[in-house]
Amino acid sequence: PIDSTIEGIGREFRRYKDLGERALARLDDEAFFRDPGPDSNSAAILVKHLGGNLRSRWTDFLTTDGEKPDRDRDSEFVLTEADTRQGLMTRWSEGWKTALDELDRLTDADLDREVLVRGRAVRVGPAAVRQMGHAAYHVGQIVLLARKQSETWEALTIPRGGSAAHNERVRRGEE
Repeated sequence: PIDSTIEGIGREFRRYKDLGERALARLDDEAFFRDPGPDSNSAAILVKHLGGNLRSRWTDFLTTDGEKPDRDRDSEFVLTEADTRQGLMTRWSEGWKTALDELDRLTDADLDREVLVRGRAVRVGPAAVRQMGHAAYHVGQIVLLARKQSETWEALTIPRGGSAAHNERVRRGEE
């Protein structure tokens, strides 16, 4: 069966969460916190930021502004001694859970409703797609960091040269 629009968005959010977590699992603690250079973000900072962003945008999504008054976005790009890998991963998990739980409550009938983001009215559909793009952008950065820090890399998606076999598995309904 064909998914509804909101189901498709939720499925893609889950796919990006899984992709990010599989990439993060390939980083040891040193690589997780490694600063790649000026004006760049470590995996730890990307985890901290995305967790904070998802929590802010998706908490009470339909009824409150997506930029919560208790969010300090700038602090998401600074690591402190209190920022352990476990603590940051908890923040990541809580942000994703908030987003996914809220997406699971939405239906296609909600797509034309309005929500607020930084005081501006935005329809639910475009707001959800923008959030998905934001998550995909940062998950892609995490994957690149993991790839660059790995001496041996096994593809997280379709490996090079594996498209035909993947397409055949999809045709057979195996994926």
